Order: sequence, then C-alpha cells, then structure tokens
Amino acid sequence: MNEKIKLKNRIKIARAEMNLSQEQLANMAGVSRQTIGYIETGQYCPTAKLALIISNCLQKSFEELFYLEEVI
Repeated sequence: MNEKIKLKNRIKIARAEMNLSQEQLANMAGVSRQTIGYIETGQYCPTAKLALIISNCLQKSFEELFYLEEVI
C-alpha cells in the first residue's frame, strides 16, 4: 500500500456524540481500552472486521468513521 496514504478516523467524535468513554466502546467492541485509544490516534490500523464492529457500536457507517488522507 502507498505509505503516503493513511487511514484516519472520526471515532472520538462519534464516541462523544453518544457520550461513550473509550472503556465503554471497548467493552461493546470486545477489545481493550488501549486498542480504542491506539485506533483513535492512528497508532493502530484496525482489521476490517474490527472497523465494522466499531462502526456498528457507534451506529455509523464505515465511511462516516473511516477515511483515507494523503500525507505530504
């Protein structure tokens, strides 16, 4: 994959809209709080399965939460 393109997300914003903590979302998605934190900050790229699980938990489409951004 092109290293100049990064997967970004809007998970933190969507969590705030639902008044969920990282811990609460992690419990819903079946992962650790640290995993949610790493995904939010771009330190970890989730699998397609996990990204879809998180999307479902936050009642958003995949495209609403995840997007590609070119790094300059």
